[in-house]
Amino acid sequence: MPSKASDDFNIIIVGAGPSGLLLALLLAKQSIKVTILERSHEIDKQPRASFYSEPARHEFRRAGIMDDVKSKAFLASGVSWRHIDGTYICGIHSEGLPDDMRQVSLPLDELLPLIASHLEKYPSAEILLNHEVTGIGQDDKHAWVDVKTPDGEKKFSATYIIGCDGGNSKIRRELFGPGNFPGKTWDKQIVATNVYYPRLKEFNWTTSSNFMIDPKHFSMIAQISNDGMLRATYAEEGNLTREEMLVRQPEKYKAFVPGAPEPSEYKMVNFSPYKIHQRCAEKLRVGKFLLAADAAHLCNPFGGMGLTGGFADVGGLYDCLYGIYSGQADDSILDKYDEIRREKYWKVIDPISSGNIMRLWDPSPEAIGNDDFFNLLKKAEADKTGKMSRDMALGANTVMHDFTQYYRTKPAES
Repeated sequence: MPSKASDDFNIIIVGAGPSGLLLALLLAKQSIKVTILERSHEIDKQPRASFYSEPARHEFRRAGIMDDVKSKAFLASGVSWRHIDGTYICGIHSEGLPDDMRQVSLPLDELLPLIASHLEKYPSAEILLNHEVTGIGQDDKHAWVDVKTPDGEKKFSATYIIGCDGGNSKIRRELFGPGNFPGKTWDKQIVATNVYYPRLKEFNWTTSSNFMIDPKHFSMIAQISNDGMLRATYAEEGNLTREEMLVRQPEKYKAFVPGAPEPSEYKMVNFSPYKIHQRCAEKLRVGKFLLAADAAHLCNPFGGMGLTGGFADVGGLYDCLYGIYSGQADDSILDKYDEIRREKYWKVIDPISSGNIMRLWDPSPEAIGNDDFFNLLKKAEADKTGKMSRDMALGANTVMHDFTQYYRTKPAES
């Protein structure tokens, strides 16, 4: 049970993206007062794709939304790696796995309102739109943010403030300066598109997600919804403007989409170019301020480690904050959060995600034949027991960490 000292315990989360909303829901379920400040006038409506492996599903179950996610989500059939002409190399086939071990996909324009609808059930939680953070401060008891609101400038204070405000995080920039985000930016850009292309069925690909290996046109095509919407993500030159990339898009599709389709053969519903990074903040805790998900670290999108790592942050941070609130931990547990989540980035997320993109650049027989990951996939495909496939399906769990092990054996005396 919470101690008397927790009566005025409250949390501010900056950013109403998937990680901010999920963290708020986990906290609100424990009757913790939580306020989300979102600078936009609405929850993001971009239908960006999201594949959810076990670390995400674990947090969805704890938040009480997994049944609703499953009722709407597309159940993936596996992942393949192919040459640019579509020739199969190797893959992970998930049809034989239990449903709870298969990746599910639900575009964010469906997931975000789903989480928000659950959050509305809890009187201790609120989402404030049109609230833009302009400055921050803290003392030994509270942290605060200066906020531009529809009613003028206001100050909001909390026991802790969490930056879940994306790769261009205002909270991170205020804490460390605008140019301080250790890591690197790739010398390439990525264009993420959502598209309907019915002809893809003609090619009888046996997996719903497919990576194409090519030094110029490396890409990914994946079904992300039950109505057949695809996420087609592809490489572009690093110095092009959005307008230049949009002009080039039809020819890029012809280079990597099966059937070299003309624009009349597909319906593109989303076009989002962005630079790709491998970066992690120098600290995820500065006093009463904490960072999570994209505000804390970024990686390229090939393999889903960014979203997976963000949800693992959220689950760990929830356990830390609940431990403090309930008197089962003191705030030194947040130093553990800072230390371990950064370690998970540099030892798990960064090397895996970097490997995922770099293996898409070289289609030579030597590179493919010497790739340890590809060789492991081929062994798993040959394993008739299915054990290797099941073990690989749970491989993403390495990004998780149980912070409740740092709780005291008994709640603190009030």
